[in-house]
Amino acid sequence: MQIYKFHNILKPVLWGGDKLLAFKHLPPCDEPIGESWELSALPGRESVVAGGDDAGLTLTQLVGRYGPDLVGRDVSDRYGDRFPLLIKLIDARRDLSVQVHPDDAMARRLHGCDGKNEMWYVLHADDGAQIYTGFNRTLSPQELDERLSDGTLLDVVNAVKSKPGDTFYIPAGQIHSIGAGNLLVEIQHSSDITYRVWDYNRRDAQGNLRQLHVEQAREALDYGARQGLVQDRRRLAPGLTRLVDCPDFAVTLLELDGSYALPNPECHTFVALVCVQGDAVLEVAGMPAVTLRQGETALVPAIAARVDMSGSARMLLATVPIVHENFNS
Repeated sequence: MQIYKFHNILKPVLWGGDKLLAFKHLPPCDEPIGESWELSALPGRESVVAGGDDAGLTLTQLVGRYGPDLVGRDVSDRYGDRFPLLIKLIDARRDLSVQVHPDDAMARRLHGCDGKNEMWYVLHADDGAQIYTGFNRTLSPQELDERLSDGTLLDVVNAVKSKPGDTFYIPAGQIHSIGAGNLLVEIQHSSDITYRVWDYNRRDAQGNLRQLHVEQAREALDYGARQGLVQDRRRLAPGLTRLVDCPDFAVTLLELDGSYALPNPECHTFVALVCVQGDAVLEVAGMPAVTLRQGETALVPAIAARVDMSGSARMLLATVPIVHENFNS
């Protein structure tokens, strides 16, 4: 086994821009790129191993080949042969649609799959860029319909001026949107179920109004007052800060300046690393060393009892909640 890196999966969309390609040090493209799927096992958009003995395998095939050695014993028990996380980079040159995700119960009933909790870590924000998340007061379904009709929905949604380093947690049921001018990392449960609530009456390339999912959104929405900016960060050790804990994932910020040893002695889970600044060398005993640069993502197998890192970098470490306390060492 090895520390895995994957081929880029770039997604052109009408609201995308050119910041993402520059961030990843990729050549410019004629189309606006809105997303880079960094780590995905969703059908049709599966990450493919970029090098080594397993080059060409999809992430799903990788899980099938190595099972608990790759994802961890507890993760395997919980998710079977499904890889549980989806990681993206998102460049919003224009406002994204206002959306909501269903919880597990609703998603399983209607779609036969899990729902979605997600988080955002802001990499860059233009002057005036905003993140919209959660109603700013309790709403009723009737008022929702009225505001969709007259185009005033965002008047009752929290708008936060974003800046680099801001972290937002968006649980299932919480209304949200990425405003224009934001470049960010999105880490979420591996699900692609999204209900589009409002889309500014935009039309697609064929001139058609983009599809909305208002009926499903009415059922999925949490109508209470909520906000998504994470303000309670837990310092685990110098240079190591827990950003988000939720049932599906835990995300930690590592500010590396020199060297750091990341322990995983019980081998419960994999670790996905997203380099958001600088570069670092990753070493695991018995595996080739890997250099992780800004805009790249690596998957460290659960069988790695320790990862030695060196360099100057900021990285997001994403895993499942089972090994929380391992990061305290």
